Amino acid sequence: MNRWLARVFAERHNNGRIDLEAVETALRTVLHSAGAVALTELFQFPAPAAEQRQKACSCGHQAQYQGLRGKPVLTVVGAARVQRPYYWCPQCHRGEFPVDAELDIVDTELSPGVRRMLALVGADGPFERGRQQMQTLAGLEVTTKSVERTAEAIGSDIAQREQREIQKAVQLDLPVVIGKPVPILYVEMDGTGVPVVKKETAGRKGKVDGQPAHTREAKLGCVFTQTTTDKKGRPIRDPDSTTYVGAIETAENFGRRIYLEAWDRGWEHSQKKVVIADGAEWIWNLANQHFPGAVQIVDLYHARQHLWDLVRKLHPNDSARQKMWMKIHQKRLLDKGKIEKLVQALHAIQTDNLELREAIQTEADYFQRNAERMRYPKFRRQHLFVGSGVIEAGCKNVIGSRLKKSGMFWTVLGANSILALRCCLLNGRLETYWETRQAA
Repeated sequence: MNRWLARVFAERHNNGRIDLEAVETALRTVLHSAGAVALTELFQFPAPAAEQRQKACSCGHQAQYQGLRGKPVLTVVGAARVQRPYYWCPQCHRGEFPVDAELDIVDTELSPGVRRMLALVGADGPFERGRQQMQTLAGLEVTTKSVERTAEAIGSDIAQREQREIQKAVQLDLPVVIGKPVPILYVEMDGTGVPVVKKETAGRKGKVDGQPAHTREAKLGCVFTQTTTDKKGRPIRDPDSTTYVGAIETAENFGRRIYLEAWDRGWEHSQKKVVIADGAEWIWNLANQHFPGAVQIVDLYHARQHLWDLVRKLHPNDSARQKMWMKIHQKRLLDKGKIEKLVQALHAIQTDNLELREAIQTEADYFQRNAERMRYPKFRRQHLFVGSGVIEAGCKNVIGSRLKKSGMFWTVLGANSILALRCCLLNGRLETYWETRQAA
């Protein structure tokens, strides 16, 4: 190392210049090499004393010491090698390395630090890009497959922990939430399609009649709080208050998931409870089941979109008439919460077109079914949000930006693992998970 530094300073003396990037990268390599040598030396565990050459096995018998065995371990400073005692149980025919559990390298050749790095890059983007990031940013050579397997394994462990907590909640073994009551706590839910491999859509109908499905719906929920309003009385979401939960699963299972998240965030003690969503029936079924008594609000912009979809069928290629129709039906009726009058206006539309009549009836039913969830002036007087922009942005940021990129096709297990990992990361809980995972 000293000779290498001497050469660098000699070049600086001769030409007065220095390639800093080349120097710092080379220096990192040298320091990593020295660190790996030091770790290898640290990892040379001695043979146990004669009286310690038996160890209790989980089967209830005694495992016998068989000698020292080594394996490579990739650490954050490069490749090292561990030499440790090996024990074999003649009864259950199972071997173990106690030191591996101590070092947290059981059944893996990646150190905890490296695995955490792989989880971060795997959660953030495509696995191949993660491999490149590891090489560029950390100076570590890993395979694309190792990024995938490690990120999904950690995400799967997070998901399994969540399932255990959900099962405890089902049995009414809920955690005690301590803290000040939240003035207003919101729950929002939505779903978005995730491209999956063919076997995951077997027997499922696609969006187009006669065509197979190519996606599975990932359900996403978010919880956030509101404490203040702006000078005009408009609601302001509390900074960094949004947390997410999500999975490809049934509505029933997802309902338990979002309920537990809301509970953990102080739902039971919040002064006002609000559920905002589009008009999807499964969402309002969950809201009624898990959040009875909450204020229910249909996203105003989604409701407006229903009117726009209809008016484009009523007056195709006539933007002037479309705008005039929307001025009456949206601004004078929908936005003012006069839903009964809006339904009457829709029923009053006359047409001989059967398909158009069915579309009108469908929209009239939609507004009639959600009338009490569309009292927007009333909600605004309470200084509440009337839009579900938080969950819509979440569908793009949490799911879309990672799971729906061009060329991606997932298994349900793989998608759920990465989704659990991303939610944990975005919720600011990855460090807590990492600190407690071995104790579980």
